[in-house]
Amino acid sequence: GAMTVASPDPLVYLNGDYLPQSQARVSVLDRGFLFGDGVYEVIPVFGGRPLRLNEHLDRLQRSMDRVSLPYPLSRDQWREIFDALLEKNPGGDRSIYLQVTRGAPPMRDLSIEAGIQPTVFVMVNDIKPVDYAKLENGIDAITAEDFRWKACDIKSVSLIANVIIRLHANAQDVTDAIMVRDGLVTEGTASNV
Repeated sequence: GAMTVASPDPLVYLNGDYLPQSQARVSVLDRGFLFGDGVYEVIPVFGGRPLRLNEHLDRLQRSMDRVSLPYPLSRDQWREIFDALLEKNPGGDRSIYLQVTRGAPPMRDLSIEAGIQPTVFVMVNDIKPVDYAKLENGIDAITAEDFRWKACDIKSVSLIANVIIRLHANAQDVTDAIMVRDGLVTEGTASNV
């Protein structure tokens, strides 16, 4: 049989449409782009089944509530989108990435205009296979001051602090940084500890 190879141009979901990733476009006035005004969630998929789907959707709801972002879809609608994308992008272990921003008003303004539709984006990515030998030996990491904002329970698309800390770690020839705040370990730049 033919081997399943990840499509070079996978299908994604954007604001009600399924389309090739290369054709998906978001307005330059989107508040996620201009202000980092959006939230995201990453859901691992093993054996075709999203892991702890309800817990991830609960966390998404909490993030959206914390930033007063209207919840754009019902749980059933989210599930339909995930099922459709997993079917349209066949593969092994994958992850679902979803992002909701406050949308694209007609002009750049910090004030929130009523009636702007949120931007909803979902894609499926392959999960890199685990290198168990590397896992057993561990990775090289440094510790770094966790200077991120104090609302890290919100899965905000604004990850610039994580990027800066990861760049700092990479500049010291290590894989990652373990962030520390007030003498307590918080997390890695893109992982739990």
